[in-house]
Amino acid sequence: MIFYNSNSILRVAFAAGLMFFILFMASSCAQTSRMRVPGNTSANRPAPDYANLNHWAAHPGKWDFSDSLPGPYRPSVTDTGIDVFFIHPTTYHRQIALDERQLVNPEERMLWNADINDPDINLATDKSPMLYQASAFNAYRVFAPRYRQAHIKTFFSKNDSIAQLIFDLAYEDIRNAFVYFLQYENNGRPFLIASHSQGTLHAARLIREMIDGTPLQENFVAAYIPGLPVRDDFFSGLPVCTEPDRTGCIASWRTFKLGFVPEYVLKETFKAIVVNPLTWTTQPGNVPRAQNKGAVLFKFNKPKVANVGTAIHGNILWSTKPRFFGNLFFIRRNYHVGDINLFWKDIRDNAAQRVEAYRKKRSALRDQ
Repeated sequence: MIFYNSNSILRVAFAAGLMFFILFMASSCAQTSRMRVPGNTSANRPAPDYANLNHWAAHPGKWDFSDSLPGPYRPSVTDTGIDVFFIHPTTYHRQIALDERQLVNPEERMLWNADINDPDINLATDKSPMLYQASAFNAYRVFAPRYRQAHIKTFFSKNDSIAQLIFDLAYEDIRNAFVYFLQYENNGRPFLIASHSQGTLHAARLIREMIDGTPLQENFVAAYIPGLPVRDDFFSGLPVCTEPDRTGCIASWRTFKLGFVPEYVLKETFKAIVVNPLTWTTQPGNVPRAQNKGAVLFKFNKPKVANVGTAIHGNILWSTKPRFFGNLFFIRRNYHVGDINLFWKDIRDNAAQRVEAYRKKRSALRDQ
């Protein structure tokens, strides 16, 4: 694997589906549990054609779920001078017969990567991460490619080297989408990178290979890539977002219930990037609920202000228990799927702050 401890991913991935169903009632896991299994079991997985709008989950050239806004935040004007490249998390959870023995057969191995033309997987992507996550960035032009994502079972594979081939195929699509985005859509605009979970796996690799230390770094505003541990030494020329108006930087975090530290985190021997999305610094200390500008939970049109407080604790972000009707029965301690939802408005406002700071910096450079 590229930059994470595989044991941590296993537990994060396992808890994510349950968390999403309980907390947001709109999860891909809940939807995929009702998915049909197509009669055609061919392992063929054609590559996306990014000239085809259908191969984008979000694109300025069409209406999609990322264009949605909670009622209190309407109307909103899109700033067409800034782009966001968003990489969605795992929505390929279908209960199908995947066996470790398939991994050694290249044709069967393809079953471990999603078919980008599968309507059920695409609907799960659209009605979950596009609606609840990518929408936080829709003050700008949002591009989110569909890709041959790895099945969630890939994170549990005991064969790391072959599992990496499955992730490599998913990344190949992300890289091709980004190249297409730069060549035909971006036209030299400043841009942000955003992602979650499996999307962060690919986003970090993309940033390191195509932005860090390259001419593209000049147009790079910032990255919001929570959900997986990103080592603080993973990038050579991109700093951590230690201030709310810092640009050209990386913000990442993993959210757990206040006081809980997973066993696998205790075993981590690296330092992960942890930025507190309520303060946009890396400073420790408790941050009260009052600073939470707005969480978007299962009622999309009713964001909850002052919903959670936070604190950085080592390699993770602690959060107080989210407030919502019925939370008495909410006993999960891994808030993985809330990494963006719990801080929806905080992320939206901070992106605007960084964009403004970026423009001021560029203007000052031009005036010199």
